[in-house]
Amino acid sequence: MAVPWLVLLVSLSTFYLGVFIWTVIHHFLIVDIPSALQHPVKFRFLHCLMLYIITLGNILEKMKICSMLRFIQFFQDLIVIKNNHNLVVTNMHFGTIPVRLFQPKAVSSEGRRGIIFYHGGGAICGSLDCYHNLCSFLAQQTDSVVLSVGYRKLPDHHYPCITKDCLNASIHFLKNLMTYGVDPSRVIACGESIGGGAAAFVTEALVSFPSLPHICAQVLITPALQVINFRLPSHQQNQNVPFLTRDILTISVCKYLDIDLSWKDALFNGTYMHPDTWEKYRKWLSSDNIPRRFKNKSLLPEFSRPFDEAAFLEIRHNTGSEVSPILVDDKIIAQLPEAFIVTCENDPLRDDALLYKKRLEDQGIPVTWHHVEDGFHGCILLFDKQPFSFPCSIKIANAVASYIKGI
Repeated sequence: MAVPWLVLLVSLSTFYLGVFIWTVIHHFLIVDIPSALQHPVKFRFLHCLMLYIITLGNILEKMKICSMLRFIQFFQDLIVIKNNHNLVVTNMHFGTIPVRLFQPKAVSSEGRRGIIFYHGGGAICGSLDCYHNLCSFLAQQTDSVVLSVGYRKLPDHHYPCITKDCLNASIHFLKNLMTYGVDPSRVIACGESIGGGAAAFVTEALVSFPSLPHICAQVLITPALQVINFRLPSHQQNQNVPFLTRDILTISVCKYLDIDLSWKDALFNGTYMHPDTWEKYRKWLSSDNIPRRFKNKSLLPEFSRPFDEAAFLEIRHNTGSEVSPILVDDKIIAQLPEAFIVTCENDPLRDDALLYKKRLEDQGIPVTWHHVEDGFHGCILLFDKQPFSFPCSIKIANAVASYIKGI
């Protein structure tokens, strides 16, 4: 009886080892490791681990056992949450939207600063638990009340559920600030990655709600602000840099926008873009607006290929402000509060933030820009994950906290 079990054990071990060897080979074949990055061995190990989980998820999905996205989400939820005895943490729902409130225990004689936080994860992963430690850090370091919003995401929910949930949760919070001990004049919208795009969208949308307390600042950490121009310098230069490689970005964008993956080349090459549409938006999205120091001579031109009408009809909803908040009118931009924008040199989304920074500055909005030369997309999430943290992770977390304390 023991023989079949032994055969099964050996077979499974061989299978998992084979998958791991394949992911390691795949990593070394496709990945670019930036020269400025500190601890490259650690970086390679983490990316191999991520590739391993994704590959196993793909295999399980093809075997119709479990979807790849749910498999990834299962692993992310294994993250260890650190209890902070200086905070009261409360899980609740605003309607159907799960939120988590972080409140300092110390008594305050006046209303505290409020931070509405929108997590990252590209609509694939990210959760209240995943970003718990970062929100706890911000609440304690800045003596603020932090509301973390647990919006709906893939695989069950698609565009525009993220921005709808974030806006609705924010409106509810703003209507009840006194209940949570928050000063209505000091509320900040803060987000990372796709959550940074949500923070920008919510801040823009709230301009149309004059009866609500105003957002006093937006903190955008490596934000995703447009899904139109994937020929920007940072997208070309960092397409093989973990953890947001071109493959991961493709899955995130196409799955969330419910675009069949067969259209991915049209999306990233720009053949879907109608010439008239590009003429309308190029003043805001062209790489001509990117400082010269971020460009190199080997860049491919933007939208130079023949127009594909079929692709345009499939992809055209990517110009909505819910997924491309950088495209709102100047009259909205001019009413926005000051901003703190974090960019990482080795991030494909770097130029999204640089374009948005220029849009704000062109309308006279004060912008504090924090650029991290050795940073990469998602690095802030590792700020407390010893031994897997990086200097850039801690640097960004401290910079964000320092800025917020000045509000």
